[in-house]
Amino acid sequence: MDKCIACGTCAEKCPAKTTDAFNEGLAKRKAIYVPYAQAVPLKYAIDKNRCIYFQKGKCRACEKFCPTNAINFDDKEKDITLTVGSVILTAGFTPFNPDRFDNYQHAKFPNVVTSMEFERILSAGGPFGGHIHRLSDGQEPRKIAWLQCVGSRDLNRCDNEYCSSVCCMYAIKESVIAKEHLGADFEPAIFFMDMRTHGKDFEKYYERAKSQGVRFIRSRVHTITETDASGTLNLVYVTESGERVSEEFDMVVLSVGMEPAASAMEAAKTLGVELNPYHFVKTSDMTPVSTSREGIFVAGALQGPKDIPQSVVEASAAACSAGIHLASARGTLVKEKTFPAEQSVQDDAPRIGVFVCNCGINIGGIADVPAVAAYARELGNVVFTEEPLFACSQDAQEKMVEIIREQKLNRVVVAACTPRTHEPLFQETIRNAGLNAYLFEMANIRNQCTWVHSAEKEKATEKAKDLVRMAVQRANILEPIPDLSVGVNKSALIVGGGIAGMTAAISLADQGFAASIVEKSSSLGGAARDVLHTWRGENIQEHLKKLVDRVSNHPQITVFTQSEIVDASGFVGNFETRVKTGTEIHAIQHGVVIVATGGQASVTDEYLYGKHPAVTRWHDLEQNPELLTGVGSVVFIQCVGSRNDQRPYCSRICCTSSVYQAIDIKEKHPDTDVFILYRDIRTFGEREVLYKKAREKGVVFIRYSLNKKPVVTEAADGLDVRVFDPILQKELIIHADRVNLATAIEPSPNEDIAALYKLPVNAEKFFMEAHAKLRPVDFASDGLFVCGIAHYPKSIDESIAQAMAAAGRAATVLARTSIQISPLVSQVNRDLCIGCGLCTDICPFGAIIQEEVDGKGFKAKNISASCKGCGLCASSCPKKAIDMLHFRDAQILAAVCAAA
Repeated sequence: MDKCIACGTCAEKCPAKTTDAFNEGLAKRKAIYVPYAQAVPLKYAIDKNRCIYFQKGKCRACEKFCPTNAINFDDKEKDITLTVGSVILTAGFTPFNPDRFDNYQHAKFPNVVTSMEFERILSAGGPFGGHIHRLSDGQEPRKIAWLQCVGSRDLNRCDNEYCSSVCCMYAIKESVIAKEHLGADFEPAIFFMDMRTHGKDFEKYYERAKSQGVRFIRSRVHTITETDASGTLNLVYVTESGERVSEEFDMVVLSVGMEPAASAMEAAKTLGVELNPYHFVKTSDMTPVSTSREGIFVAGALQGPKDIPQSVVEASAAACSAGIHLASARGTLVKEKTFPAEQSVQDDAPRIGVFVCNCGINIGGIADVPAVAAYARELGNVVFTEEPLFACSQDAQEKMVEIIREQKLNRVVVAACTPRTHEPLFQETIRNAGLNAYLFEMANIRNQCTWVHSAEKEKATEKAKDLVRMAVQRANILEPIPDLSVGVNKSALIVGGGIAGMTAAISLADQGFAASIVEKSSSLGGAARDVLHTWRGENIQEHLKKLVDRVSNHPQITVFTQSEIVDASGFVGNFETRVKTGTEIHAIQHGVVIVATGGQASVTDEYLYGKHPAVTRWHDLEQNPELLTGVGSVVFIQCVGSRNDQRPYCSRICCTSSVYQAIDIKEKHPDTDVFILYRDIRTFGEREVLYKKAREKGVVFIRYSLNKKPVVTEAADGLDVRVFDPILQKELIIHADRVNLATAIEPSPNEDIAALYKLPVNAEKFFMEAHAKLRPVDFASDGLFVCGIAHYPKSIDESIAQAMAAAGRAATVLARTSIQISPLVSQVNRDLCIGCGLCTDICPFGAIIQEEVDGKGFKAKNISASCKGCGLCASSCPKKAIDMLHFRDAQILAAVCAAA
C-alpha cells in the first residue's frame, strides 16, 4: 500500500466489473479502484465482494500489472500484531446512498448524480477531464439544480435526523465552480431548508455566490421526472408563499449526507468503543476526542459530521491526547534517517540528468515523452535522460540514485507533476545519492501542460519542451544550500486564560513542557464563566472549576493574572516576551506561542436593549432564572448584529444556544409561550436533534429576512414584537414578557498582540490561520498557534478540541532539541545596503532588522529562523542589496530568458 501512487493501472486491468449504472458508465469502477477525496486520488482499494481472488481464487491481475509492486495478495493473508500505547480512530464516513429513495431516481435517471459524483465530473483528473457534461447525451448543461439534505435531517425515510454539516457549503462551492466552467449563461439553483454557512468566512462565500447568479430557493423538492428522451428533468416544488412551480433542469445534483461506514462501526465495536444512537463514536463535550475506552481517541467524521478544518483540528487534538499518554516513552522508538556524506560539486562543471516522467497516461498519453527526452538530451550540460513510467515510484527512486552515482550527475531535473507535492520526495532522493537537496529543479509538465492542453497533443509536446528547457537553464546555475537549524527552548507562552488557553497549557504541561499563561483579567475562565451548560447539557461550571484548580496547582504551569504583554521578539524555538504585572516586568523565554485571547458577545442598541429591562441577551435568562417567574411569553431574536454589513459572518453558536434555552424554559415552565425569530436555523451536526426537540416541545419558529427585521416596541404590560411571517404572508404581533437577543460574537481587542508578534487578522479582527483547511491552528510564522474564539466563534467542545490541537502542534516543536527550518531565505549584501529600512517595514514576519555596523551606520540583517522566503524584501530593495537563496535574480532570469 505504501508504494501505491494512485495511477489506476490496477483498475484498468481488473476484469471484475460492477453493476452500478453510474460507475459503469462514468468511473469504470471495478473490484479494485482508486477512491477520491475532494477530487484527490488516494491509495488503491479492493472491494472484496467483487474481487475474483477473494470470491473464487486466482486472477490477481492487478498484482501482476502494478508498476510499483504496491499490491501483494500474499501479505493480505497475514495477520499483523502491533503493540501500541494509544489508538486513534479516523475511519471517516461513507456518503449516503440515495438509491433507497425512489423519488430522486438516482439509480434510474443518468442526469441525476450525487454530489460526490459531481466532484469527479468537475475534477481535471476525472472522467471528462474537468469538462461538465450530461451523462445522458454528453451535452453541456445550462441549468443544474442542487437538492440539499438528501439523507440528512430526515426522520421519515432514513432515520438520519442529524444535519451533515458540510452539504450546504459544498453545494455552493460546486455551483460556483460549475458557473466558472460553463459561463455567464449557466443557471445554478440550490434548493434548501436552512442555509448553514456557519464556518469561518462561509457567510461571505454564500453572499458571493448569490451575487454571481446562484439562485437559492427555500423549498424541498419531493419528486423528479424526466420530460424527454434526452434526459431533461422536471422538478415540481412549492415556494414559501405557497405557490406551486414546475421547472426544468438539465441535471440534478443530490447533496448527500454523511453516515458512518459499516466497517468503521465494526472496528469500533471490536475495540470496545461505545457508539452514540447514530452510530458515530460517542464522546464528551469536555473531552471531545476521547472515546469510552481509555487510550483510544477519535477524530474526524467518525465522531460526527464535520468539515475538513474541524477534522484536521480533531486529528491534531487526538495526537495531543495520545502524546500525553505516551509522554514518558517519547523518542524511545525513534530511528533517525541518515544520509550519505554530501559531495562537494560547487566548483565542478554542471552534469545534468533529466528524467521525463510518463505519469501513466497523465503525461505520456498526451505529450510525446520520448520526443521531449530526446530534445532535453541536446541541451547544454545535459549528460543523461530517461523516461520512467512513474518517476515517483519506489523502484524509480532507487534507480535514480544509482544513475546519479554512475553518471556522476551533479544537477537533476525531473519533468513530471507538481513540485508542491513531489519536490520534497525528489530532493530526498538526490540526498540519498549524496547531492545537496537544492541541486534539483522540477518542470511541471502535467498540471501546466498535459492537463490543460489534453486536446492539443502537438502543442502540449512543444510546451513540455519549453518547460524542460527553462528548468535545465535554471539548473545550470543552482548552488548547494546548507541546512539550517535552531535550538529549542522547551516551554510555551499562552496568551489568554480562558477555557481554550487553560486547556492548551494543561495539554502541554501533562507532556512535561513548561507553560506560562498571561491573563489580562484578575481570574481565569474567560467567556466560559458566563455559560452554564454545553449543547449536550454537560455542566460547564463544574468542569471550569476543576480546570482552574488543575492549572493553578500544576508544577509546570505559571499563571500571570492582571498582566499584559508589552514586548515580544524572537523566532520559532527562541522567543522572548516581556510581561507587565503591576509595576513588575517579567522576561519570559519560550519556544512557542499559543494565542487564546477569546472573545465576547457584542453590545447592541437594537430592539430596545439597554432601554427596557425586559430585553436581555445571551445567557442573562439562564443566569437569572427569577426573570422567568410568572412570565407568559419569551421571544428570542437571532442574528442581532451579525450576518450584516458591519459583521458579515455567522456567529456559529447562537442558534444552538437559543434553542437549548428555549427547551429549558419549556421544560421548567410548560405554559410559557416561546418564540424564536431566525434567519436560518443553524443547528449543525447532531445539534439538529435540539431543533427537533424544541418543535416537539411547542417552541414556535418564525423566519425573518434582513430587509424585514422584527420591530420591538414598548407596550403597557410588556413588549410587542412585530414580525412578518413568510409562510402566512402576514405580519404578526407577539406580546412578549421577555425578549432575549443573540448578539454577534466578536473577538477581544487583538490589535496589540497582532502587532507584537506580527500576526495577521481578518477584516473582523479574528486571527488568520496559515491555511483554512490544512493548517487551521498554525500561523504562517513558525512556532505561533491560535485557538478558541480568538480564531472564530465556536462552542466549548470545539474550543477545547482546537486548544488541544494547538498544543499538539506546539509539542511537535517543543519535543525537539533543535528544528530544521527552510534555508530558502533572503541574503543581504551589506556593501550595497544603504540602511533605508524599507525591507524591515515591509516584511510581514519580522524577519529583517536594522543593525548598527561599526563605522557604516545601520544595515539590514536577516533573521533566518523567522524568514519565510516570500521575497518581498528582495523585490522592494531599491539598491538590489537583497537576493533570495535558490531564487536568485540570475536563476529566475535564466529560466525566463530560456522561454524567449
